[in-house]
Amino acid sequence: MRVLVACEFSGAVRDAFQVAGHDAYSCDLLPSETPGNHIEGDVLQHLDEDWDLMIAHPPCTYLCVSGARWFKDRLREQDEAVQFVEELLDAPIPHIAIENPIGVLSSRIRKPDQIYQPWWFGEPEVKATCLWLKDVPPLLATEMGWGREQRIHQLGPSSDRWKERSRTLPKVAAAMVVQWGHLGAD
Repeated sequence: MRVLVACEFSGAVRDAFQVAGHDAYSCDLLPSETPGNHIEGDVLQHLDEDWDLMIAHPPCTYLCVSGARWFKDRLREQDEAVQFVEELLDAPIPHIAIENPIGVLSSRIRKPDQIYQPWWFGEPEVKATCLWLKDVPPLLATEMGWGREQRIHQLGPSSDRWKERSRTLPKVAAAMVVQWGHLGAD
């Protein structure tokens, strides 16, 4: 199956699909942090390629509720961010999953199809994460974790804080592979 992981610089989801034998590529404006199939550039320029599944992690800076106090001063940026997500959802790819924290997409596009927590997959994290799905089933919990920390929320200020907050955790990526890795076979 050909998998496009949009807006991913870490390679976490891409690598999980590659290990399982899929032809997976990450695409981001940033270079990949890990070696592998990576397209450095605008993902919108690659949506017409022959993909079976796209998992997209659009930047949440102007979309998530944690930035709500600045929304009134950044309406243009927010409109552009919403339009970007709409373009991803409208891509000519049979199976699409868009991931983002709780935010304005729920009112500007539609309610998410699912909200999950990383601890559903054995990660000791609390971070409500929304999924907007197109011909992709919701993720089923695989291993309910008990060490529920708000590590992501409590990260101190730093120049890399946004990077740490945006990473897909390994057990969540593994669940995506197991539960969505068959979708290209239909």
